[in-house]
Amino acid sequence: MGTQESNEQTRGTGRRALLGAAVVGATGAVLGAPGTARATGARHTGGGLKSLPVPTVIGHRGASGYRPEHTFGSYQLALDLGADIVEAGDLVPTKDGHLVCRHEPEIGGTTDVADHPEFAGRRTTKVLDGVPTTGWFTEDFTLAELKTLRAVERIPANRPHNTLYNGHWGIPTFEEVLRWQDEQTRRRGKQVWIYPETKHPTYFRKLGLGLEERVAALLRKHGKDRRTSPVILQSFEPTSIQRLNKLVDNPLVVLLSGASSRPWDFVETGDPRTVADLVTKQGLREIASYAQGIGPTLDLVVPRDANGRLTTPTGLVKDAHAVGLILHPYTMRNENPFLPAEFRKGTDADGYGDAFGAFRAYFATGIDGVFTDNPDTGLLARQEFLRG
Repeated sequence: MGTQESNEQTRGTGRRALLGAAVVGATGAVLGAPGTARATGARHTGGGLKSLPVPTVIGHRGASGYRPEHTFGSYQLALDLGADIVEAGDLVPTKDGHLVCRHEPEIGGTTDVADHPEFAGRRTTKVLDGVPTTGWFTEDFTLAELKTLRAVERIPANRPHNTLYNGHWGIPTFEEVLRWQDEQTRRRGKQVWIYPETKHPTYFRKLGLGLEERVAALLRKHGKDRRTSPVILQSFEPTSIQRLNKLVDNPLVVLLSGASSRPWDFVETGDPRTVADLVTKQGLREIASYAQGIGPTLDLVVPRDANGRLTTPTGLVKDAHAVGLILHPYTMRNENPFLPAEFRKGTDADGYGDAFGAFRAYFATGIDGVFTDNPDTGLLARQEFLRG
């Protein structure tokens, strides 16, 4: 998932019915906040999304609190720690049209590319969704060239312990992830779920490297393009989700950044709406016509004040549920800088705060799940929350 902050009606209706059942399938007491808080640890019955626990714990880029993100080491650990879904991965293309898993197409901060003198001449500056960005970009490398690189920790100042694992894993392709998913499902005796994202789809389409068709082709090849397939697709660009809605039957989720931001596809097409418009009742109804869920930043669920403390929850959970949408907000992290101010302890950038208190506050709003860099913390927090 990133930090950026025309549909088939019959198919959409069927999906909304499926997801709506998941939303209302669990019962429980409301804990003084908008939405519906779950008070049972039972799994939903049935296939597809209804088989997932609520609130669902989603391993953000794997278990990225403990391993360099978007590596098989991170994905594997997320499963070992018990994540219900693994966000594998953020999808960007290579020069020769393969899909690989990287947080961004610029890979200077997530690989050792800077240590490869043979690629020094590839360093360049591009405008990525309106932002001048300098570094090395996946679309300038063939897959064979990217396979010579090794992954490194993206935020070493916050996670110096993760640098121990620099260089231990390479860059996975999406097809390798799909095969890994099948292997892990067989090995563990239970279905493994993944939650890939199309990254900067408008940018790549203008380069002749459209993402959605490539994603759909691979899902079809591996028999994972169905309504009940254990693959949820997400994007910050609503038109990318609308395009996917015409290509596959997978559950679809629109990601939502800060309220004042505009999806880049809106910027490109002159659509004046902001995320604030998309989270109105009318905006949510429109999203529900082609998607089954939203992935809002946590601040859209519970805003923070000028001091970084949580305020009163918004009505987003209630309004989204009213039109059959699930909510999987992002991102919970254990380290102090990422937590609401009242849950921080000390001032160390890599020190842990009261993550359990923060999880509890967000779960109480009735969200259907959450992305977290620390799946083990999220699972224990869920267990304690459901126990009451």
